[in-house]
This record gives sequence, structure tokens and C-alpha cells, in this order.
Amino acid sequence: MATSRQPLSADGQVADLLARVPVFATLSRDDLERVAQVAVPRSFDPGDVVFREGDASDTCYVVRTGHCRAVREHNDGRSITLATFGPGDIFGELAMFEEERRSATVEAVDRVHVVAVLGGDMRRLMKEHPQISMRLVIALGRRLRETNERLARQSFQTVQSRVATVLSQLVEQALSETHTDGARRDVLVTATQADVAKLAGSSRESASRFLAVLERAGVVSQGRGRLVVHDPKALAAYVF
Repeated sequence: MATSRQPLSADGQVADLLARVPVFATLSRDDLERVAQVAVPRSFDPGDVVFREGDASDTCYVVRTGHCRAVREHNDGRSITLATFGPGDIFGELAMFEEERRSATVEAVDRVHVVAVLGGDMRRLMKEHPQISMRLVIALGRRLRETNERLARQSFQTVQSRVATVLSQLVEQALSETHTDGARRDVLVTATQADVAKLAGSSRESASRFLAVLERAGVVSQGRGRLVVHDPKALAAYVF
């Protein structure tokens, strides 16, 4: 794995990045700048592994630019994409609280720049500034509740509904990265059919059939390793 360090911008700019992350959004500006002061810049090339399932967890990461994905492998060799991460997203956040084993592998999809925060540094800050610990626990509790609600909804959804939901989430991510409002049409989503299928928890064949339905309806068009969503609002009709 080839990682490199790069000059980190001013602490204030890193604090601005952290403020966009839901886990840190409840912190005061002073506390955000305290975290920014211990943040370390790192970068990864496409295909690089940030950490592997089973590794000791000692660092959390916030994406500045680029994209990563979390993958979990089964004993039979199959793998499933659990989540994708873009600018402003955090992963490995439980390392802030304790050193457990990683539950998934995270790899870079393209050139990725992140800020890394060592768990030991965060625990020291939480000890010195108890309000940081309290606010982080509240934020993580909200995140856990939202995840549980999402999983509960997915358990009752059809494959078509799950795929449409995944596409809607990818569209929102793409729009947030380009700072474009939701009224935009022709949104480029950098994902393959296999990526969409894994995120939706379906087979590639099932996802492919539904994507073909969306293509015939003029909602999306497909290319190699990419999808263009022509009518993002139309996806809502397939989510139930």
C-alpha cells in the first residue's frame, strides 16, 4: 500500500471540514480546532487498502477529496460493498473510543486525500475536555439510530426499491460534492452495476435487470463504470 503525506492546510480549514461531518458537527468551534490540531494528512492511490478487516483499529479518517469503499469478504470468496465514502464522510470512527478489530476492509476507489486522527489523541482530548466526549457520544447515538432505521426499512424493500434507494443516495453524494442543488438533471454517478448491486444487497443480475428498466424509462443511461441519472426525482417512484 502506497500512502503519502502532504502539507495540511491551516487548522481552521481542517476544522471547517470536520464541521461537515455529522459525528463532529455537535462540537464547538474551539473543540473542532482542538481536533484539527492533532489531525494528520494522508493520501492513497486507487486500489490502495486503508486498512483490512481484522486489523487493529487505532485511527479514524475523514475524506477531504476522492472516494473509498468499505468491503467485507465471505469465506467462499464473495465480497459485498457495505458503504462508499466521499468528501466530508468519516470511517473507522469507533477507533476514537477503543482499539477493536476492524469489521471491514476499506480501499481507495480513486486518488484519496484524508485527515487521520489517532485514537490515542482523541481519547486524550476527551479526557482533557469532557464536553467533547459527551457530544461525540450523542452524535454517534444518532448515527446508530439512523443506521438501524435504514436497515429496518431495507428489510421490507424489494430489490427494485433497494436499488432505487442506493441510486438516490449516490446522486445526493454527487450533488453534495459539486455543491449543486437537487434540481439538477443528468447527474454522473461513478459506480458499476456490481457496485450498485452490492450496496443494495442484491445479485448483480437482479440489479442489472432493474437498471435496464430504468434505462428504458429514460431515468438513467449506463456506460462503462458509470451511470448517468437523467431524472433523479423519478427514482422516488420506485422506492416503497
